[in-house]
Amino acid sequence: MAADEPGQGVARSVQDYIDETPFWADGTNVPFCPMTSMQWRIWLLASAGKFFEGMVVFMTGVALPLIVREFGLGAMEKGTISAATLFGILIGATALGGLADHYGRKKMFIVEMVLFVACLVSLVFSPNYIMLVTFLFGMGLALGCDYPTAHMVISESIPSTDRGKLVLSAFAFQALGALVGTAIGYIILYKAPDLKAWRYMYGAAIIPAILVVLGRFYIPDSSHWLASKGRIREAEEALFRLLHREPHYPKVIRIAPPVSVSSDGADGNGKGTYMDLFRGRNIRATILASVPWFLQDLGTYGIGIFTPTILGTVIGAEAIHPRNVADLIHNDMLAAKGAAFIDVLLFVGIVAAVLLADKVGRIKLQVVGFIGCAVGLFLASMSMNADASSQMSLTLLFSGFMIFSFMTNMGPNAISYLLAGEVFPTHIRGKGAGFAASFAKIGAVATAFFFPVLLKDFGTGVILTFLVGCSLLGAVVTWVFRIETSGVNLEEL
Repeated sequence: MAADEPGQGVARSVQDYIDETPFWADGTNVPFCPMTSMQWRIWLLASAGKFFEGMVVFMTGVALPLIVREFGLGAMEKGTISAATLFGILIGATALGGLADHYGRKKMFIVEMVLFVACLVSLVFSPNYIMLVTFLFGMGLALGCDYPTAHMVISESIPSTDRGKLVLSAFAFQALGALVGTAIGYIILYKAPDLKAWRYMYGAAIIPAILVVLGRFYIPDSSHWLASKGRIREAEEALFRLLHREPHYPKVIRIAPPVSVSSDGADGNGKGTYMDLFRGRNIRATILASVPWFLQDLGTYGIGIFTPTILGTVIGAEAIHPRNVADLIHNDMLAAKGAAFIDVLLFVGIVAAVLLADKVGRIKLQVVGFIGCAVGLFLASMSMNADASSQMSLTLLFSGFMIFSFMTNMGPNAISYLLAGEVFPTHIRGKGAGFAASFAKIGAVATAFFFPVLLKDFGTGVILTFLVGCSLLGAVVTWVFRIETSGVNLEEL
């Protein structure tokens, strides 16, 4: 592999340098681009953010019964605690994630984790309900910021051919974190069966999170972002650090200034505003990134209606009215087992997405995933027509749950996250990915409030039929507004 000589390098784009592959003496190209240690470090630090998201969100489910008992909370307060982190993610994805377009990927990558650690430590020592909700919301803000930021930090630093599997591999750490968080919750309940056990659960994440904060200080900022701001010299220095290898190649980096853009933000640099998401060619990207993700969240909540029934069949029934702390701990340990069962399904589906995203393509995988979700929801709805206690009803319900869980995580749950960070130009990528994540969470929050009422008024069968239609609509929207990004240079999208 020949290296550029000082002063003789030809100016190229950032992604051209990152995508460059070595070749043999006869000119035969190697079909992959070896990752540098810095690229792997960035991937690992971004994956850690998704790990903590899964860990904390699922751990809250295990901790909630203990929190309710310790603070003597009613149904309204319990619901608020459950929704606090989710609502924080909804706000944080747009309000903080979009700041990465102004202040840089690295700066927000650090800020979000500092906020997370501060709220996590404060949560462990929360003296009352108000402070508890405040710190859960604060953690949600940090995790919401991580949705677009972690994606951009990875996708803007790795080869185009590996982008799909590496971004989704990081996303899979969310499921791994959920599994670890659930396991920690179970172990702590077993070793320390008292009401304060929930504090130890959250406390277990503090030291690892601090280490991640420190690690994020020692990575370069995104050369894509720096170049989009006209800071070419800094972009070259950051790219030199990113691509450091022994022997060092390239020896000289000369980045060509990016193409200027029109006000619709279609191609190049520029400051960019949220209005740019709804101008010109970006409208198509905004719809593709936001609407299917929103519809996917509706289906996820819908199938959740049956989760207690399914888990009761798999792991055993809870005590309906806990008489003391021992009964409460018993129920909580059963809940932890049930959460672990769901975590495994989540992980298996995302692993399938990692293996298929770059081979099959994002669009085909999301369309097939939505159709599979519709099939799973339809089978669940068919169980309503059978005797609720019959083997046929349980078989249809369990089959529908399994199919939905696998297909959504192989398809729209994973792919919608991947697409949201790929389809927008560099200067509004944070805003676009953040808006898409927030729009999706609006669906989750809305269903949490309205579905119980609709369920009472219209019944489970009608709700599930509606959700079948939502999944099919997701497939249609994905196909109509498709932008295939598999293996495509981010600068060419």
